[in-house]
Amino acid sequence: MRLSSGIALLAGLAPLAACNSQTAQTPPPPPTQLAALPAAAGATPAIPAIPPGPERDAAWMKLAPQAKIDPALARTTVDFATKEPVGTVIVDASERRLYLVQPGGKALRYPVSVGKAGMSWTGRAEVDRKLEWPDWNPPPEMIGRRPDLPPRLEGGPLSPIGARALYLAQGKKDTLFRIHGTNEPELIGQAVSSGCIRMLNADVMDLYERVPVGTKVVVR
Repeated sequence: MRLSSGIALLAGLAPLAACNSQTAQTPPPPPTQLAALPAAAGATPAIPAIPPGPERDAAWMKLAPQAKIDPALARTTVDFATKEPVGTVIVDASERRLYLVQPGGKALRYPVSVGKAGMSWTGRAEVDRKLEWPDWNPPPEMIGRRPDLPPRLEGGPLSPIGARALYLAQGKKDTLFRIHGTNEPELIGQAVSSGCIRMLNADVMDLYERVPVGTKVVVR
């Protein structure tokens, strides 16, 4: 399924900087709902308003864009030698893989998309907060380039942020980089983002349940 009603707008957003959102210091404007965006050719699937929980996840995942993924990219457990402690998240940008360190010299390996040339980020951080189906607040510099963008976009199955987001901080200072889902699963395994780490929605949901706030993250 691809984007239809007004989500042609969203189709052009993910390559820009879907991840460089930030928490406003003043109350943010009401979010633009996906159904309220200008209509494009074709019919838009209705986005059901469902309280947070497994029922919403199941319904919204059915509406999220899908793509065939190379089986070689699938989430799996691998041997992994590291000095980082169990529970650390390690992103290897050159491999375009994310590793969650496990006991016994193992790690869970996930495929990811990373920052395109000139927009990648490396360093050490920690997970400062986690959100399910988060809203997106485009930063001012992006709105300057794309004045057609809403100041805030409501989270949902067609959002560039996807099903979950882990917000990275250094010493409680927001890095403006995230590990989050995607509305372009066909680009997983490529260097296409504006610096954030994109995951398949099913994978970021899995990671979200495994890592608590405070988890150490290494991007190299």
